Amino acid sequence: MPTNSDFPSGTDRNKNTSDFTAPHSTGKPPQKDEGGWKEIAKTIGLSLVLALGIRQFVAEARYIPSESMLPTLQINDRLIVEKMSYRFHPPERGDIIVFMPPDEASKYCLGPQAANVPIKDAFIKRVVALPGETIEVRDGTVLINNQPLQENYLNAKPDYQLLPTVIPPDSYLVLGDNRNNSCDGHFWGAVPRENIIGRAAFRFWPINRIGSISDTTATNPEDILAPGISPVNPSPPDSEMLPPADIPLESPPVAPTPIESAPTVPTVPTVPAPIDAVPGQPSPAQP
Repeated sequence: MPTNSDFPSGTDRNKNTSDFTAPHSTGKPPQKDEGGWKEIAKTIGLSLVLALGIRQFVAEARYIPSESMLPTLQINDRLIVEKMSYRFHPPERGDIIVFMPPDEASKYCLGPQAANVPIKDAFIKRVVALPGETIEVRDGTVLINNQPLQENYLNAKPDYQLLPTVIPPDSYLVLGDNRNNSCDGHFWGAVPRENIIGRAAFRFWPINRIGSISDTTATNPEDILAPGISPVNPSPPDSEMLPPADIPLESPPVAPTPIESAPTVPTVPTVPAPIDAVPGQPSPAQP
């Protein structure tokens, strides 16, 4: 004889026990739970949006495809280009920036035969003159407002002359550290601020030279110059230079976008062979 404990609380003990069995099947196949797939799709979509947003507005990876920034940057260096700081303040002298070159750069960096072909790769150079300043290159020295500019990062002193030139508003004169092998502002003039993509802030490859770009200069040019190039005017040590992380790595990280593809060697005698070009596979920086 069943006791009260055999029935759920609050039920009639005389009620047929069949009332407590599972409901009868409706004859319809069970519905699949698609909630899991939807959540995965949402997560992937959100991740893509965030990644694209970060690359567009915050930072992106670039690599160096040419020698125009030796000895500071070497071929295949991998950099982080940050895009936030110039939203709050203008570029400063000495900044290494990534930018889209003006249309005038084509005939100098790609050759006269490509004068009307726009350059699609970004360039990477150092800011030397600011808006409103007068720049001149004379006897191997850069003069800003008739005052010599102290530069401890050069591969060699420039062997060309640049007549006094006033930099237009919201524009910057940029030069490569490898002055005599760089297609830069001494050929085609200033870069409008709107062409600037961002500032080279951090080198993450190779691992033995990892560190902040703004705080590093070439202390041992003989160790980093490309084969066949002899060091000239070695840069003195920078007291604020970050020490390299001497950690071996078996394989390099995924290749970021190049900053500028190496331009074709110009045919005009006065035009130097371009040394750096950039975007690529995340994006590189130019001669």
